[in-house]
Amino acid sequence: MKLANLFGASCLMLSSLVSSLVIPNSAILDATKASINALNTYYDTTTGRWNPKVNWWYSGIALQAILDYMQTTGSEEYLAMAQHTIDIQRAPIDWYPQGGGDFRADSTDDTAWWALALLRMYELTGNSTYLDIAKEDEAYIWKYWLPETCKGGVIWNIPDLKYKNAISNELYLELAASLHNLIPGDTLYLNRSITQWEWFNGSGMINSQYLINDGLLEPDANDSSVCRNNNADVWTYNQGVVLGGLVELHRATGAQGYLDTARKTADAVVNSATLSPGGILTETCAGGSDSCSINGWSFKGIFMNRLAKLNKALADNPYSEYIRNNEQTMYSNARNGSDFYGGIWQKPFDGEDLGKQVSAVNLLIATLGLS
Repeated sequence: MKLANLFGASCLMLSSLVSSLVIPNSAILDATKASINALNTYYDTTTGRWNPKVNWWYSGIALQAILDYMQTTGSEEYLAMAQHTIDIQRAPIDWYPQGGGDFRADSTDDTAWWALALLRMYELTGNSTYLDIAKEDEAYIWKYWLPETCKGGVIWNIPDLKYKNAISNELYLELAASLHNLIPGDTLYLNRSITQWEWFNGSGMINSQYLINDGLLEPDANDSSVCRNNNADVWTYNQGVVLGGLVELHRATGAQGYLDTARKTADAVVNSATLSPGGILTETCAGGSDSCSINGWSFKGIFMNRLAKLNKALADNPYSEYIRNNEQTMYSNARNGSDFYGGIWQKPFDGEDLGKQVSAVNLLIATLGLS
């Protein structure tokens, strides 16, 4: 069963000089609602997922985007859908035999995506059930913070206890720090988030350009070296989620250094000829005529979501123009007549999929939050 309730977006005539234009606030709101309702044509009410044929975590980030929209606008338009999704997805996951109910999965990152969405649901509703589940998920992930290799860090793949990567560790940082900020008098989550950041900052995953590679190479029986950066892809979402964690740590402690560090990574992305050619965020897999998987298409919106959080936390709001220019470019170039968006924002619409649409929704919400 599909949920199809499309709103028509305003038809705006934009010149090629999109960076100099600003869509009026009401038009940004219309465009955002239209993009969400296009996204929701993927929603399957039976499974409570956006496109049940693709990986489970995509529904977690789709849920987060819709919750962010409601928090930004004060709307409760999609609250029943959000509650329905959570109610169904709480059940034990048969394809994650090592995990269990309440969003505990075989990978720490999948668990954390859903836990962060639950915290947003708690903020919106005040229902402590959502907070309790997020705390349960945090405890589950913390069990896999293993000092036996690399002197700490969360492992990614639970069944074989392998691979300390950026995304799992960044998501854990954001989750633990967010929990602290929502629980008066907490010290447990604050101490864990500080421990996590100190480990991550010294892990080697942050390279000399202040960008973050995918993960760590660990020594084996034939390798006496210490854990070190694997020099794998610099995915945009790895540059983004860490910003969210550092903003939450700043909120928790008041320490300016966390924002200063976040700004170095954000500036590295914004000023990168590879990640921001012509000032427009571009996933590395989308260079030239190459094509990203649904994974890669979803990453840019995650970056923009966290960049907007950092922008709001900084007194000079240094990334407002960058966010607006990306939104204007995407709306002008990559949108089709049904409010679906392509994956390369500076190029014509190149077909729809869930990852592309969630990224577009996240960018539009980031822009809406600037108004």
